Amino acid sequence: MASYIATASFLLSTLFTALVLCQSQAQLNSTFYATTCPNVSSIVSTVLQQALQSDPRIGASLIRLHFHDCFVNGCDASLLLDNSANIQSEKNAAPNTNSTRGFNVVDNMKTAIENSCPGVVSCADILALAAEAAVSLAGGPSWSVLLGRRDSLTANQAGANTSIPSPVESLSNITAKFTAVGLNTNDLVALSGAHTFGRAQCRLFSSRLYNFNGTGNPDPTLNSTYLTTLQQTCPQNGSGFNVANLDPTTPNGFDNNYFSNLQNNQGLLQSDQELFSTTGAATISIVNTFSSNQTAFFQSFVQSMINMGNISPLTGSSGEIRTDCKKVNGS
Repeated sequence: MASYIATASFLLSTLFTALVLCQSQAQLNSTFYATTCPNVSSIVSTVLQQALQSDPRIGASLIRLHFHDCFVNGCDASLLLDNSANIQSEKNAAPNTNSTRGFNVVDNMKTAIENSCPGVVSCADILALAAEAAVSLAGGPSWSVLLGRRDSLTANQAGANTSIPSPVESLSNITAKFTAVGLNTNDLVALSGAHTFGRAQCRLFSSRLYNFNGTGNPDPTLNSTYLTTLQQTCPQNGSGFNVANLDPTTPNGFDNNYFSNLQNNQGLLQSDQELFSTTGAATISIVNTFSSNQTAFFQSFVQSMINMGNISPLTGSSGEIRTDCKKVNGS
């Protein structure tokens, strides 16, 4: 009898968990603002186009904000909150400090949206819309962004320090961080393909150029010509804040060249090259597929962006719709 009750209890809890997950995703839909803010996508795109005129890397910076937000407590715009009496900002976590950028553009998007439809669109949804616009405007795929997220009332700096994948981690560690938020190996490779545009600071990969894993030598998986180029951009005793293109071939375009670069040992970050150079890794065949078939990459990338955007959203009456993305309402 006890075992029957335990089994029934387990089945009920499993069913409840499944319902909660389905409910959270079902509440996100592409027509969420169809009547309350029908022009929201075009407003976001317009602000981004203006920003791109003076900053060609801003699209990549915005997609990174969405990524770093979703991996910590879900896609809830917690990353956007500034320090306050009650909040330790995720902006000051190690993966974000002196690194994440584009917050001013998000604020400009929010201001433009508030002028058109006040109190309606969440900052979390703005990040999701900005990521799609960034990819589309750079020549990548377009997709219908699922919407209806609400904004968090708090941040999780400690979570940002532990949950966001690092460019110097092993492939197994990074895979585990993706698994922890419900994303699989295909998602990992597809989303890494966002490094087909944007820049990275020397300090994030300089150990590969001079003293890889304490060997006193460069990373042996680095193409030697590429190594020389990177050493010129990032001198051994430099500040570490110079930037290099993540994709040396088409640095501002969204295409599948990132994967061809990996095949040529021209991945910029350790976490990039590991996808192709880790012996026996399940990621290698996916890299090969995406390198030879841009359509397959684009299709997988869109689905993986939707999957990432579905990580633990606040919906219904949870959280709030922030008036100012940098602070909780009434603070």
